Amino acid sequence: MLYLRIIFLLQSVENPASQEADKINRLFNYFNVAAAGMLLLVGFLIVYICVKFRQRKGDTNTPISTKQNKKLELFMIGGPFLLLVFFFYQTVTVMNSVSPSQDPKGKHPDVIITGHQWWWQVEYPNAKVITANEVHLPVGKPLLLEMRSADVIHDWWVPELGNKMDLIPGNKNYLLLNINKTGSYIGACSEFCGAQHAWMRIHVIAQTQTDFNNWLAENGKSARQPHDSLAITGALLFQTKTCANCHRIQGTAATSNAGPDLTHLAERDELLTGLMANDSANLFKWVDQPQEVKPGAHMPDFKFKKDTVNAIVHYLLELK
Repeated sequence: MLYLRIIFLLQSVENPASQEADKINRLFNYFNVAAAGMLLLVGFLIVYICVKFRQRKGDTNTPISTKQNKKLELFMIGGPFLLLVFFFYQTVTVMNSVSPSQDPKGKHPDVIITGHQWWWQVEYPNAKVITANEVHLPVGKPLLLEMRSADVIHDWWVPELGNKMDLIPGNKNYLLLNINKTGSYIGACSEFCGAQHAWMRIHVIAQTQTDFNNWLAENGKSARQPHDSLAITGALLFQTKTCANCHRIQGTAATSNAGPDLTHLAERDELLTGLMANDSANLFKWVDQPQEVKPGAHMPDFKFKKDTVNAIVHYLLELK
Protein backbone atom coordinates (compact mmCIF):
# COMPACT_ATOMS: atom_id res chain seq x y z
CA MET A 1 0.00 0.00 0.00
CA LEU A 2 2.95 2.37 0.59
CA TYR A 3 4.02 1.87 -3.03
CA LEU A 4 0.46 2.59 -4.16
CA ARG A 5 0.32 5.77 -2.07
CA ILE A 6 3.58 7.03 -3.61
CA ILE A 7 2.27 6.36 -7.12
CA PHE A 8 -1.00 8.14 -6.29
CA LEU A 9 0.86 11.13 -4.87
CA LEU A 10 2.96 11.46 -8.01
CA GLN A 11 -0.18 11.22 -10.15
CA SER A 12 -1.91 13.96 -8.19
CA VAL A 13 1.10 16.28 -8.53
CA GLU A 14 1.72 15.61 -12.22
CA ASN A 15 -1.85 15.45 -13.47
CA PRO A 16 -4.41 17.38 -11.39
CA ALA A 17 -7.75 16.95 -13.15
CA SER A 18 -10.13 19.10 -11.13
CA GLN A 19 -10.32 22.61 -9.77
CA GLU A 20 -10.03 21.22 -6.25
CA ALA A 21 -6.89 19.24 -7.12
CA ASP A 22 -5.37 22.37 -8.68
CA LYS A 23 -5.87 24.30 -5.43
CA ILE A 24 -4.44 21.51 -3.29
CA ASN A 25 -1.42 21.06 -5.56
CA ARG A 26 -0.77 24.80 -5.61
CA LEU A 27 -0.63 24.80 -1.80
CA PHE A 28 1.54 21.67 -1.88
CA ASN A 29 3.97 23.44 -4.22
CA TYR A 30 4.09 26.44 -1.90
CA PHE A 31 5.16 24.10 0.88
CA ASN A 32 7.80 22.56 -1.37
CA VAL A 33 9.26 25.93 -2.30
CA ALA A 34 9.33 27.06 1.33
CA ALA A 35 10.88 23.79 2.50
CA ALA A 36 13.52 23.88 -0.24
CA GLY A 37 14.37 27.49 0.59
CA MET A 38 14.67 26.68 4.29
CA LEU A 39 16.87 23.67 3.54
CA LEU A 40 19.21 25.74 1.37
CA LEU A 41 19.39 28.53 3.96
CA VAL A 42 20.18 26.17 6.84
CA GLY A 43 22.73 24.30 4.72
CA PHE A 44 24.42 27.55 3.74
CA LEU A 45 24.55 28.79 7.34
CA ILE A 46 26.02 25.53 8.59
CA VAL A 47 28.82 25.68 6.01
CA TYR A 48 29.39 29.41 6.55
CA ILE A 49 29.58 29.16 10.34
CA CYS A 50 31.81 26.09 10.26
CA VAL A 51 34.27 27.85 7.94
CA LYS A 52 34.22 31.34 9.46
CA PHE A 53 34.40 30.30 13.10
CA ARG A 54 36.59 27.22 12.81
CA GLN A 55 39.49 26.92 15.21
CA ARG A 56 42.67 28.05 13.49
CA LYS A 57 46.15 26.69 14.01
CA GLY A 58 47.68 28.00 17.19
CA ASP A 59 44.43 29.48 18.47
CA THR A 60 43.84 28.27 22.05
CA ASN A 61 41.33 30.88 23.19
CA THR A 62 37.71 29.94 23.89
CA PRO A 63 35.33 31.88 21.61
CA ILE A 64 33.14 34.41 23.41
CA SER A 65 30.15 36.46 22.28
CA THR A 66 31.16 40.08 21.87
CA LYS A 67 28.31 41.45 19.68
CA GLN A 68 24.54 41.47 19.50
CA ASN A 69 22.48 41.78 16.33
CA LYS A 70 18.89 42.55 17.18
CA LYS A 71 17.92 42.94 13.53
CA LEU A 72 19.15 39.43 12.78
CA GLU A 73 17.31 38.05 15.81
CA LEU A 74 14.13 39.84 14.75
CA PHE A 75 14.46 38.40 11.25
CA MET A 76 15.06 34.88 12.62
CA ILE A 77 11.90 35.09 14.73
CA GLY A 78 9.68 37.19 12.51
CA GLY A 79 10.45 35.39 9.23
CA PRO A 80 9.26 31.94 10.36
CA PHE A 81 6.27 33.51 12.15
CA LEU A 82 5.12 35.29 8.98
CA LEU A 83 5.66 32.08 7.02
CA LEU A 84 3.45 30.18 9.47
CA VAL A 85 0.75 32.86 9.24
CA PHE A 86 0.85 32.67 5.43
CA PHE A 87 0.51 28.88 5.36
CA PHE A 88 -2.20 28.89 8.02
CA TYR A 89 -4.25 31.32 5.93
CA GLN A 90 -3.65 29.41 2.69
CA THR A 91 -4.50 26.05 4.30
CA VAL A 92 -7.76 27.24 5.82
CA THR A 93 -8.75 28.92 2.54
CA VAL A 94 -8.11 25.78 0.50
CA MET A 95 -9.85 23.56 3.04
CA ASN A 96 -12.99 25.71 2.93
CA SER A 97 -12.99 25.83 -0.87
CA VAL A 98 -12.68 22.06 -1.45
CA SER A 99 -14.71 20.70 1.48
CA PRO A 100 -18.23 22.03 2.08
CA SER A 101 -19.74 22.25 5.54
CA GLN A 102 -21.41 19.29 7.21
CA ASP A 103 -24.75 20.71 6.07
CA PRO A 104 -24.17 22.24 2.60
CA LYS A 105 -27.00 24.80 2.87
CA GLY A 106 -29.81 22.41 2.01
CA LYS A 107 -28.38 21.49 -1.39
CA HIS A 108 -29.26 18.08 -2.73
CA PRO A 109 -26.26 15.92 -3.65
CA ASP A 110 -25.61 15.11 -7.31
CA VAL A 111 -24.09 11.75 -6.39
CA ILE A 112 -24.34 9.59 -3.27
CA ILE A 113 -21.41 7.25 -2.73
CA THR A 114 -21.69 4.52 -0.10
CA GLY A 115 -18.71 2.43 0.93
CA HIS A 116 -19.22 -1.26 1.66
CA GLN A 117 -16.83 -4.05 2.48
CA TRP A 118 -15.41 -4.07 -0.22
CA TRP A 119 -17.16 -2.21 -2.99
CA TRP A 120 -18.73 1.16 -3.78
CA GLN A 121 -22.41 1.87 -4.34
CA VAL A 122 -23.01 4.87 -6.58
CA GLU A 123 -26.40 6.56 -6.66
CA TYR A 124 -27.56 9.43 -8.87
CA PRO A 125 -30.67 10.58 -6.95
CA ASN A 126 -31.84 13.12 -9.55
CA ALA A 127 -31.98 10.41 -12.22
CA LYS A 128 -32.89 7.51 -9.89
CA VAL A 129 -29.92 5.51 -11.17
CA ILE A 130 -27.94 3.10 -8.98
CA THR A 131 -24.74 1.38 -10.07
CA ALA A 132 -21.59 0.02 -8.47
CA ASN A 133 -17.82 0.59 -8.48
CA GLU A 134 -17.46 2.53 -11.75
CA VAL A 135 -18.32 6.17 -11.06
CA HIS A 136 -19.36 8.21 -14.10
CA LEU A 137 -19.17 12.00 -13.68
CA PRO A 138 -19.49 14.97 -16.06
CA VAL A 139 -16.67 17.46 -16.60
CA GLY A 140 -17.03 21.22 -16.31
CA LYS A 141 -19.84 21.06 -13.77
CA PRO A 142 -19.75 21.75 -10.00
CA LEU A 143 -20.77 18.55 -8.25
CA LEU A 144 -21.75 17.83 -4.67
CA LEU A 145 -20.87 14.30 -3.55
CA GLU A 146 -22.45 12.85 -0.42
CA MET A 147 -20.26 10.21 1.22
CA ARG A 148 -21.70 7.42 3.40
CA SER A 149 -20.62 4.09 4.86
CA ALA A 150 -22.74 0.99 5.24
CA ASP A 151 -20.46 -0.81 7.71
CA VAL A 152 -17.00 0.44 8.81
CA ILE A 153 -14.93 3.56 8.19
CA HIS A 154 -13.79 3.88 4.58
CA ASP A 155 -11.89 6.68 2.88
CA TRP A 156 -12.45 7.98 -0.65
CA TRP A 157 -9.29 9.09 -2.44
CA VAL A 158 -8.83 9.72 -6.15
CA PRO A 159 -5.55 11.69 -6.13
CA GLU A 160 -5.94 13.40 -9.51
CA LEU A 161 -9.37 14.71 -8.48
CA GLY A 162 -8.50 16.23 -5.13
CA ASN A 163 -8.68 15.57 -1.42
CA LYS A 164 -9.63 12.52 0.61
CA MET A 165 -12.87 12.14 2.50
CA ASP A 166 -13.78 9.70 5.25
CA LEU A 167 -16.99 7.69 5.01
CA ILE A 168 -18.21 7.09 8.55
CA PRO A 169 -21.14 4.86 9.59
CA GLY A 170 -24.12 6.92 10.69
CA ASN A 171 -22.72 10.21 9.32
CA LYS A 172 -22.80 12.03 6.00
CA ASN A 173 -19.72 13.81 4.71
CA TYR A 174 -19.53 15.90 1.56
CA LEU A 175 -17.09 16.68 -1.24
CA LEU A 176 -17.11 19.42 -3.84
CA LEU A 177 -15.79 18.38 -7.23
CA ASN A 178 -15.44 20.18 -10.53
CA ILE A 179 -13.54 17.99 -13.00
CA ASN A 180 -11.83 19.81 -15.86
CA LYS A 181 -10.44 16.91 -17.89
CA THR A 182 -12.15 13.90 -19.42
CA GLY A 183 -10.49 10.58 -18.73
CA SER A 184 -10.29 7.58 -16.46
CA TYR A 185 -9.03 8.12 -12.91
CA ILE A 186 -8.05 5.46 -10.42
CA GLY A 187 -8.23 5.77 -6.65
CA ALA A 188 -8.51 3.57 -3.58
CA CYS A 189 -9.96 3.34 -0.11
CA SER A 190 -7.33 4.90 2.14
CA GLU A 191 -8.64 3.78 5.53
CA PHE A 192 -7.97 0.17 6.51
CA CYS A 193 -11.38 -1.50 6.39
CA GLY A 194 -10.74 -5.24 6.56
CA ALA A 195 -9.20 -8.17 4.76
CA GLN A 196 -9.80 -6.90 1.22
CA HIS A 197 -8.98 -3.27 1.88
CA ALA A 198 -6.23 -3.36 -0.76
CA TRP A 199 -8.80 -4.39 -3.38
CA MET A 200 -11.29 -1.64 -2.72
CA ARG A 201 -10.23 0.43 -5.70
CA ILE A 202 -12.12 3.36 -7.20
CA HIS A 203 -12.65 3.91 -10.93
CA VAL A 204 -13.93 7.35 -11.96
CA ILE A 205 -14.85 7.90 -15.60
CA ALA A 206 -15.05 11.63 -16.40
CA GLN A 207 -17.11 12.36 -19.51
CA THR A 208 -18.40 15.30 -21.48
CA GLN A 209 -21.86 16.41 -20.38
CA THR A 210 -23.38 14.89 -23.52
CA ASP A 211 -21.72 11.51 -23.03
CA PHE A 212 -22.64 11.53 -19.35
CA ASN A 213 -26.27 12.32 -20.12
CA ASN A 214 -26.36 9.46 -22.63
CA TRP A 215 -24.82 7.09 -20.10
CA LEU A 216 -27.26 8.20 -17.41
CA ALA A 217 -30.24 7.71 -19.74
CA GLU A 218 -29.11 4.20 -20.69
CA ASN A 219 -28.46 3.20 -17.09
CA GLY A 220 -31.86 4.49 -16.05
CA LYS A 221 -33.46 1.80 -18.16
CA SER A 222 -34.40 -1.65 -16.92
CA ALA A 223 -32.01 -4.51 -17.57
CA ARG A 224 -32.03 -6.22 -20.92
CA GLN A 225 -34.36 -9.19 -20.94
CA PRO A 226 -32.82 -12.63 -21.60
CA HIS A 227 -33.20 -13.71 -25.21
CA ASP A 228 -31.91 -17.27 -25.51
CA SER A 229 -32.75 -20.38 -23.53
CA LEU A 230 -29.50 -20.41 -21.53
CA ALA A 231 -29.97 -16.79 -20.44
CA ILE A 232 -33.61 -17.47 -19.51
CA THR A 233 -32.45 -20.43 -17.41
CA GLY A 234 -29.80 -18.22 -15.81
CA ALA A 235 -32.36 -15.54 -14.97
CA LEU A 236 -34.56 -18.13 -13.29
CA LEU A 237 -31.63 -19.56 -11.34
CA PHE A 238 -30.58 -16.06 -10.29
CA GLN A 239 -34.00 -15.51 -8.72
CA THR A 240 -34.27 -18.95 -7.08
CA LYS A 241 -30.68 -19.58 -5.92
CA THR A 242 -30.68 -16.66 -3.42
CA CYS A 243 -28.68 -14.32 -5.70
CA ALA A 244 -31.70 -12.00 -5.72
CA ASN A 245 -31.58 -11.78 -1.91
CA CYS A 246 -28.49 -9.54 -2.14
CA HIS A 247 -28.40 -7.99 -5.61
CA ARG A 248 -30.61 -5.57 -7.51
CA ILE A 249 -31.45 -5.88 -11.19
CA GLN A 250 -33.80 -3.13 -12.29
CA GLY A 251 -36.93 -4.41 -13.99
CA THR A 252 -36.88 -7.76 -12.17
CA ALA A 253 -37.94 -9.07 -8.78
CA ALA A 254 -34.37 -8.61 -7.50
CA THR A 255 -34.44 -5.36 -5.51
CA SER A 256 -31.92 -5.78 -2.68
CA ASN A 257 -28.97 -3.43 -2.19
CA ALA A 258 -26.96 -5.67 0.15
CA GLY A 259 -24.59 -6.42 -2.73
CA PRO A 260 -23.60 -4.48 -5.86
CA ASP A 261 -26.29 -3.49 -8.34
CA LEU A 262 -26.04 -5.74 -11.42
CA THR A 263 -28.54 -4.06 -13.72
CA HIS A 264 -25.96 -3.22 -16.40
CA LEU A 265 -23.08 -5.40 -15.22
CA ALA A 266 -21.92 -6.36 -18.72
CA GLU A 267 -21.07 -2.72 -19.53
CA ARG A 268 -18.47 -2.44 -16.77
CA ASP A 269 -14.79 -2.89 -17.56
CA GLU A 270 -13.80 -4.54 -14.29
CA LEU A 271 -15.04 -6.87 -11.60
CA LEU A 272 -14.58 -6.69 -7.83
CA THR A 273 -13.37 -3.06 -7.71
CA GLY A 274 -10.49 -3.58 -10.09
CA LEU A 275 -9.41 -7.05 -9.07
CA MET A 276 -9.97 -8.54 -12.54
CA ALA A 277 -11.28 -7.74 -16.00
CA ASN A 278 -14.99 -8.22 -16.64
CA ASP A 279 -15.11 -11.24 -18.94
CA SER A 280 -16.80 -14.63 -18.95
CA ALA A 281 -13.83 -16.56 -17.55
CA ASN A 282 -13.32 -14.24 -14.57
CA LEU A 283 -17.02 -13.92 -13.85
CA PHE A 284 -17.31 -17.72 -13.88
CA LYS A 285 -14.45 -17.99 -11.34
CA TRP A 286 -16.14 -15.43 -9.09
CA VAL A 287 -19.58 -17.04 -9.10
CA ASP A 288 -18.08 -20.52 -8.79
CA GLN A 289 -15.49 -19.91 -6.05
CA PRO A 290 -15.96 -16.41 -4.57
CA GLN A 291 -13.96 -17.06 -1.41
CA GLU A 292 -10.96 -18.23 -3.41
CA VAL A 293 -11.08 -15.20 -5.68
CA LYS A 294 -11.63 -12.60 -2.94
CA PRO A 295 -11.22 -14.18 0.53
CA GLY A 296 -13.37 -12.58 3.20
CA ALA A 297 -15.89 -11.10 0.76
CA HIS A 298 -19.48 -11.28 1.94
CA MET A 299 -20.57 -13.38 -1.04
CA PRO A 300 -20.73 -17.01 0.18
CA ASP A 301 -19.68 -20.07 -1.77
CA PHE A 302 -22.96 -21.75 -2.73
CA LYS A 303 -21.29 -24.87 -4.19
CA PHE A 304 -23.24 -24.50 -7.42
CA LYS A 305 -22.93 -27.11 -10.11
CA LYS A 306 -20.91 -26.03 -13.12
CA ASP A 307 -23.90 -25.91 -15.45
CA THR A 308 -25.74 -23.70 -12.95
CA VAL A 309 -22.77 -21.32 -12.78
CA ASN A 310 -22.52 -21.28 -16.55
CA ALA A 311 -26.20 -20.33 -16.96
CA ILE A 312 -26.02 -17.56 -14.33
CA VAL A 313 -22.84 -16.13 -15.86
CA HIS A 314 -24.36 -16.18 -19.34
CA TYR A 315 -27.38 -14.27 -18.04
CA LEU A 316 -25.26 -11.70 -16.22
CA LEU A 317 -23.12 -11.04 -19.29
CA GLU A 318 -26.24 -10.04 -21.20
CA LEU A 319 -27.16 -7.35 -18.67
CA LYS A 320 -26.57 -4.19 -20.67
